[in-house]
Amino acid sequence: MIQKFINHINQNFPFLNDKKLLLATSGGLDSMVMVDLFHKSNFEIAMAHCNFQLRGMESFGDQNFVQDYSEINKIKLFLTQFDTEAFSKDYRLSTQVAARELRYNWFYELLETKNYDYILTAHHADDNLETFIIHLVRGTGLEGLTGIPAHNDKIIRPFLIFSRQEIEEYANQNNIKWREDSSNASDKYLRNKIRHNLVPILKELNPDLLSSFHKTQSHLQESQTMVEDASIMVYQQVAKEKGEKIYFDLNQLRKLPNYKSYLYHWLVEYGFSAWDDIYDLVESQSGKQVFSKEFKLLKDRDFLILYPINFEDEDEEYFINKNQKEVKVPINLAFSRVNDFSDVSNEVIFVDEDKLWFPLVLRRWQTGDIFQPFGMNGKSKKVSKFFKDEKLSLIEKENAWLLCTDNQIIWIVGLRQDERFKIKNTTKTTLKIQLE
Repeated sequence: MIQKFINHINQNFPFLNDKKLLLATSGGLDSMVMVDLFHKSNFEIAMAHCNFQLRGMESFGDQNFVQDYSEINKIKLFLTQFDTEAFSKDYRLSTQVAARELRYNWFYELLETKNYDYILTAHHADDNLETFIIHLVRGTGLEGLTGIPAHNDKIIRPFLIFSRQEIEEYANQNNIKWREDSSNASDKYLRNKIRHNLVPILKELNPDLLSSFHKTQSHLQESQTMVEDASIMVYQQVAKEKGEKIYFDLNQLRKLPNYKSYLYHWLVEYGFSAWDDIYDLVESQSGKQVFSKEFKLLKDRDFLILYPINFEDEDEEYFINKNQKEVKVPINLAFSRVNDFSDVSNEVIFVDEDKLWFPLVLRRWQTGDIFQPFGMNGKSKKVSKFFKDEKLSLIEKENAWLLCTDNQIIWIVGLRQDERFKIKNTTKTTLKIQLE
């Protein structure tokens, strides 16, 4: 196995040579064999062990075992303990997901603070098969069937070519000790049910199951690459990026015979999961929305618009003092006293400063807001009605800011000035306000 291991590293991970490697070491069979092989192959390694404190004294037994091994073999060890149950309750995560979050966050912290290059885990071929079946049972797209990636950013999984049987045989032949996790014997978790009950039947049906599965997964990975290439080409025809927003042209999208597949491929990375709702948006009326945890997808006429959810407090107010020259947050406004007001536009207004009460207030629009649009001879209009008449999209409405004085609207910024504050023949001080 050691020669197969060396050949595998040289062929598929040659960049690991001369790098500082951090080996995730639980104390179980797989991780202890991985440490042994890398140690014997003269790589510069350190071990990283997490005590999740989920199995009472057994967890501390694992910790002591790894500590003793590191001392005997003179391998540097990083050790930490987590209150995993408390973390899972605080963040409403399953125990397994909580442990994964804690583990990988700590690993990446070690990479940065201790100057290591890669994190190595001992996932093997049987783990890969089990993960495939889990995704298949729960439902997944093509990417969920392509398996555990051997190389993902700073995480390397060099054991995916080895079966659990190969690893155990090597351990027995080389007198490698390890710790058994008692939870692995329980069928409480889906992975264990698959490992104990389903996989043995599949291997009975096909004794060469892992080899066949590896070939199948290679074909799936090739198909995934083709899908990604096609997705990029079609995305360039359908989508336009403007700042933080992405506009998907529905007229172009509907021409695709399988546009749902493209939408899934483009949007899955943004955390969406309500796929039927997303597909329905294409034919829904304007204003319909679907949310993920951090993003919003809006139907607006002939477009689906994707953008981050605005976490700003809608009641947030920003104050502008007299003689203040500019503001940078939440938008850029410049203030100056002038005599000439020839370049008036939606982005530039001129007001009678003597009619203003300071500090001015910059805020979001609210239901019930009323103003007197410039040029309408003092007639009042609801801001919401103004937005409707101007055919503003929901995003444009949400992004609108009002400049106010004494609870009166001076300017719907970038759209329309209020009649009450316009320049007259009697104006003594003209204030120019410009959106930059």
